Amino acid sequence: MGKQVEIGKTGLLVTPIGFGANTIGAHNLFQNIDEEVSRETVRVALAEGVDFFDSAFMYGLGRSEALIGEVLAETGRRQEVILATKAAHIVTDAGVTLDNSPGFLKKSVDSALDRLQTDYIDLFYIHFPDGVTPPDEAVGALQELKEAGKIRAIGVSNFSMEALKIANKDGYVDVVQDKYSLIYPELEADMIPYCTENGISFIPYTPLASGLLTGKFTAQNPPQDFRKDRPHFQGQAYLDTIAKVDSLQGLADQYGVSIANIVLAATLGIPGVDVVIPGAKSPEQVRANMKTLNATLTKAEITDVRALFKA
Repeated sequence: MGKQVEIGKTGLLVTPIGFGANTIGAHNLFQNIDEEVSRETVRVALAEGVDFFDSAFMYGLGRSEALIGEVLAETGRRQEVILATKAAHIVTDAGVTLDNSPGFLKKSVDSALDRLQTDYIDLFYIHFPDGVTPPDEAVGALQELKEAGKIRAIGVSNFSMEALKIANKDGYVDVVQDKYSLIYPELEADMIPYCTENGISFIPYTPLASGLLTGKFTAQNPPQDFRKDRPHFQGQAYLDTIAKVDSLQGLADQYGVSIANIVLAATLGIPGVDVVIPGAKSPEQVRANMKTLNATLTKAEITDVRALFKA
């Protein structure tokens, strides 16, 4: 599983385990973010063979991009990695609004180029639809940037099925990123097949279901933070999922990896999913994520793991 794969039909080659940089410098999303730890985490990711970094303006209001850019400049490794980032948010004292207008997207790409200290972005996403700009018009603006060489591939994130079809009216969408995990498989009904049929790569975020599929929680030790209010973390549904997760321990032992690695490997077995982007707050978490490459599951094992959570 360690060899590089192509993201859809983009020509972008990456190792299947990427780096979700939503915690890097993300003071606005998480508490106690230490930027030097963030930098070291990116350095270790590079040393461990990570070659795909997924960031966004909203991750630290540009700090995630800036820290990744600093480390790549410091190490001289920019040409060895694939950089993805996203934009749509305008953050002011009055709150957060969304903007997909061509002018905003073009300005956002230029700003991201500066923060990342590069002259091109490999994959640029519209982070969220704004509900106002026609999706095909927004994607058309990114196509102009692609033709100008500022970006190499076009992505959309958090789009409804209807909005995705409009966005891809001219066949310009290369990648879709959306919420998906083995316990949230709803997108297998429509969006993932649509992506497969149209040569679009589907990249899931939260593939470990906010930690629920990692094996670190027990019936007696549920999370005590914001997650405790989510349906899958409550009552019998939580207990049932924990039991299913625990049942993967034997398979994990067989491959010498963690339950989280098994879940990520099974997710990579879904047609249309070329890469996963688990997050990492520390170098230790990067190393743990990369052990997924040791879990070369058979087709039967992938089928069994996926079926387990649908039962």
